[in-house]
Amino acid sequence: MTFFQHFPLMAYDIKGTQEYKLLPQIIKRVKLRSGIRSGVFLFDKYDVKDGEKPEDVAFKWYGDAGLHWVILMTNNITDRYYEWPLTQPQFQEFIEDKYGLASIDSIHHYEITQTSGRTSSNGPNDYSHLVECNSDEDGAVAVTNRQYEQRLQDKYRQIRLLDTKYLRPFVEEFERLIQE
Repeated sequence: MTFFQHFPLMAYDIKGTQEYKLLPQIIKRVKLRSGIRSGVFLFDKYDVKDGEKPEDVAFKWYGDAGLHWVILMTNNITDRYYEWPLTQPQFQEFIEDKYGLASIDSIHHYEITQTSGRTSSNGPNDYSHLVECNSDEDGAVAVTNRQYEQRLQDKYRQIRLLDTKYLRPFVEEFERLIQE
């Protein structure tokens, strides 16, 4: 079942002619409980492959492309076009449009390794040990616009997938809450 089929219907006069049509009440929103969002044992980590869409991942993981909304919801993705990883050609076009060809490799900001807390990376796409700083700071390293945007894309690639044994209860609770 697709996402909006779960929503209650409402009568709406589209043209103002007293001819009402039944439409999904899309202004309703259901949010994940904080206990579910932080429940590490409920989720598996997944790296989105280049070109994979939410529907592809849902079909691969749940056997149903229509359950892509579960992936978007559990990862708090509200804009699938800008919070889901772009393909390489889309990414190149995006940064060219955003920064212009001449500025893609211009400096976005500077950063240094923080001096307290965690001071090293937990992997190739972990930048949480780095902090933004002024360009004149000792050890400051320039980050280009391209690098900055690539880091965002790398972050978007890291998603969590709800364990299949929790899928049915999750969908049932969503259906119950959206109807309230």
